[in-house]
Amino acid sequence: MGRNDLACHALGDNRPMSNEPRLTALDALHRSLGATMTDFAGWDMPLRYGSERDEHNAVRTKAGLFDLSHMGEITVSGPQAAALLNYALVGNIASVGVGRARYTMICREDGGILDDLIVYRLEETEYMVVANASNAQVVLDALVERAAGFDAEVRDDRDAYALLAVQGPQSPGILASLTDADLDGLKYYAGLPGTVAGVPALIARTGYTGEDGFELFVKPEHAVELWQALTKAGEGVGLVPCGLSCRDTLRLEAGMPLYGHELSTELTPFDAGLGRVVKFEKEGDFVGRAALREAAEHANHEPPRVLVGLIAEGRRVPRAGYAVVADGQVIGEVTSGAPSPTLGKPIAMAYVDAAHSAPGTPGVGVDIRGTHEPYRVVALPFYKRQN
Repeated sequence: MGRNDLACHALGDNRPMSNEPRLTALDALHRSLGATMTDFAGWDMPLRYGSERDEHNAVRTKAGLFDLSHMGEITVSGPQAAALLNYALVGNIASVGVGRARYTMICREDGGILDDLIVYRLEETEYMVVANASNAQVVLDALVERAAGFDAEVRDDRDAYALLAVQGPQSPGILASLTDADLDGLKYYAGLPGTVAGVPALIARTGYTGEDGFELFVKPEHAVELWQALTKAGEGVGLVPCGLSCRDTLRLEAGMPLYGHELSTELTPFDAGLGRVVKFEKEGDFVGRAALREAAEHANHEPPRVLVGLIAEGRRVPRAGYAVVADGQVIGEVTSGAPSPTLGKPIAMAYVDAAHSAPGTPGVGVDIRGTHEPYRVVALPFYKRQN
């Protein structure tokens, strides 16, 4: 099939529309464990099983087990799969080796961020794009549209995978007891096919917690079996099931952006301080190139608001949307905020005017219900694991 023939096969989302949240393959198991469930991006997901602080601390010191089956997997394959992804995304995907992964973004023509993604190169002409749950359909639709003229297929594989994550310093030992895969040779942002507890899986050394860990892509019918095997293997080292609540505080401490908070269509990667993911030097055009070039030049000459960390002097917790103030003036806005179990204080990420973005800038506060609570400006991340 050539570029001038039927240029792209695209399989879209043919599932029936429903107001009912979707259930992961582990739904009954979560309920049997007493999980508090919540509707997240159209999925019924575990928020916590007990104490979110205990779950958070387990990941920092031992290990946590997550169900991430709400994430959106999209397969891109064919002779021009690499060329398509180089055109559709801002990163240089063609340079990713087989068995490796790359963090990147998909942007609009005006440079606004549609989503941040991880792209795995599974084979020479096959990739898996993993999108955030809330944006999976948007990403799928954009890839299908941008595939016109390329000899490549875009396939919706959201129903083909369950995704489990083991995160924390004990995670390599837990996984090593269940697989013959070479985990020592598996670098960060790499993935290899293997078996875990007899279950075929894509084993990826990736995560969203700031700790070492693994994400395991398996068929949904194997999810319960794998969860139970991981739970048993982790019994002696403190592995606990973890929900979305502690995942959020873990990623916040690690300074990792969350779409809809630190990232949006109103921001370019340069606005978000992530201009490094945009690869102007790659071959060929890509969607948003001109607008992003302009954004890069603007950021160099007149920095926009800068994403910073804020640590509370007191005990009051900032929330997304709260104003950041200095000298009686609004200088920015909180994008994410929560109590930090690791630091023992409330923390936040916020976009602030460049003039107030240096660590230690005096006089910065957050307007919490009319009171200007003092906060200390710090560089991100708040927490970085010791290697």
